[in-house]
Amino acid sequence: MVNKRRCFLSGCAAVLLALLLSGCADTVKNMRVVPPERVVTAPERGKSMVVFMRPSAFGVTIESSIFEIKEDTPSLIGTLVARQKISYQLEPGKHLFMVAGNNIDYLSAELKPNKTYYARIAPIMGKWIGRFEIAPIPINRLYSARFKEQLRECEEVEKVAAPADGGDDGMAAIQARHEEYSAKWSNEKQPKKPRLLPRDGK
Repeated sequence: MVNKRRCFLSGCAAVLLALLLSGCADTVKNMRVVPPERVVTAPERGKSMVVFMRPSAFGVTIESSIFEIKEDTPSLIGTLVARQKISYQLEPGKHLFMVAGNNIDYLSAELKPNKTYYARIAPIMGKWIGRFEIAPIPINRLYSARFKEQLRECEEVEKVAAPADGGDDGMAAIQARHEEYSAKWSNEKQPKKPRLLPRDGK
């Protein structure tokens, strides 16, 4: 009887884990899946493109919102859950990106025209749930089998509504958190700050 009970509980655990790992874009407000025929694989002429990808299944449906900092103000690029990616086209040059969960993390970038760059959003394992880091994927990793597999497994999504849909209070809170964390980030030594370099595009 005990063995049957253990088998039953093990089976339930396996089913629950499978359900948890099946998070989809429909659970994220203002985001939708991009049909395969509409997925953009290269930037418009003269533009740069950054693909933000979250390949890890850890954190499952916990949301991680990605922003570009423009004139010290966060502008929402999109929100990802596990196994998703979003492609963002912008002007070449220097930029600063931010990921927001239960913490804030930054990635600076210097982008060349007609190049595609990649950045990884990853959950930080530890005591606090919903913390993320944003890291550059250097050029030498873009040709690895592991990267290509992760890129293929991430479903493309896009933002369909302005962040104001969530209310001004939400963006005010993001702005306040940015001001708090950016002060700490600015005081960090340069080698510790993650950066996308011009040579990292392909």
